Amino acid sequence: MSSSESLPNNAPRVEKSDADWLRELTREQYRITRRKGTEPPFTGAYWNATAPGVYHCVCCGLALFASTDKFESRTGWPSFTRAVADHVQEREDRSFFMRRTEVVCAGCDAHLGHLFADGPPPSHRRYCVNSAALTFERGSE
Repeated sequence: MSSSESLPNNAPRVEKSDADWLRELTREQYRITRRKGTEPPFTGAYWNATAPGVYHCVCCGLALFASTDKFESRTGWPSFTRAVADHVQEREDRSFFMRRTEVVCAGCDAHLGHLFADGPPPSHRRYCVNSAALTFERGSE
């Protein structure tokens, strides 16, 4: 998806300067979403959350994951079996001498975490996401 394209429901892509992101996000949110950081396991706000609702991108507000797709992975990070269609993009990540799949918000390119093939059936997918990259809207999906 190019930066001039719109997301589903005609939501525009969000593009801001680093200075703008620094003003709008906490240091931790900026480090994780804009600089591809990772929070320590078992420290984020949502790693063990069970309330019904929808998880959104902390940067642009795009809906990313439904609580019905969240599962306990015992990794210390929020884990999901699937993302909201077309709202999360996958990219190859070869950092730290590893080959992984990075997941980013389709609305603003925020780094969310990584995708692994060790989730529960039937998809066997585990979106391992940093809590600091998310906000949560309580309620029904």
